Amino acid sequence: MTDKLPHNLLALFAPRPPLPYAKPLDRDPVKRKGPTVTGVGQYVPLLKDYDPEYVPTETVEEKKKRKLAEKKKKAEEAIKKGLEEWDPNKDENVTGDPFKTLFVARMSFDITEKDLRREFEMYGPIENIRIVKRKDDGKPRGYAFVEFEREKDMKAAYKDADGVKLLGRRILVDVERGRTVKGWRPRRLGGGLGGTRIGGPEQNQKYSGREGSYAIHTSHPPPVSSHDRDYRSHSRGGTSGGYGYSSSSNGSRYGSRHGGYGSSYDRDRDYRRRSGRSRSRSPGRYRDDRYGSKGRDRRR
Repeated sequence: MTDKLPHNLLALFAPRPPLPYAKPLDRDPVKRKGPTVTGVGQYVPLLKDYDPEYVPTETVEEKKKRKLAEKKKKAEEAIKKGLEEWDPNKDENVTGDPFKTLFVARMSFDITEKDLRREFEMYGPIENIRIVKRKDDGKPRGYAFVEFEREKDMKAAYKDADGVKLLGRRILVDVERGRTVKGWRPRRLGGGLGGTRIGGPEQNQKYSGREGSYAIHTSHPPPVSSHDRDYRSHSRGGTSGGYGYSSSSNGSRYGSRHGGYGSSYDRDRDYRRRSGRSRSRSPGRYRDDRYGSKGRDRRR
């Protein structure tokens, strides 16, 4: 179509003249010769003795693994040393009958002996109360031992007092296992039954009571004294482990929790607390005579 245009318009579409030739400032790249590059393999043996005192820099990941390994080793050594020194049967601070002693944990640090006595004397007369404190500063550690005069009173408190709120915190009660369970180790020595420090937030127990935490580790009911166990076994034909507990297959005195103070009993705990209890020792009258009409917090 451009051939149809007049000459004056075709001149507008004419190509520009070529650029003038300029002589290169350097030689032709094809003819150019650069520096000669050789290998460094012959110098590698010299690097071995270059700096004998040099220590390689530790990476962040290596440093993290090293600290975890050191912490684990230190904890294992502390546990091993503690196990060599730990003997609850020779502890001067541990006294009384272990089968009449109740372990109370997860307490408020403001709880006093008077508060514990007021809470647990409704189950029966108390022989002694010991709130465990730190040796360095004397501050309470959040748990205590309550010794009753009668073993049946301790068992009644074991069944009913678990999860009770005292001074804003729900307590956990259990039997004294240090002198009643063979091979028992406390939490600080790698044992224990608690479920609040198993692992991450998704694994730890988030509610009160021993039902969830103890079911993770064991199914044992509270220990039974040898005298009471023999009496119960004889009166029931020699088939029971004592206090409604069936003996386990390995001959141990601890059977399934379903035979005694087990999960079914704990699940019905709230209903019994609302409807009241009826025991032969009349704990309600016993408590009212000492403390009047004021009671503990049973609301969950």
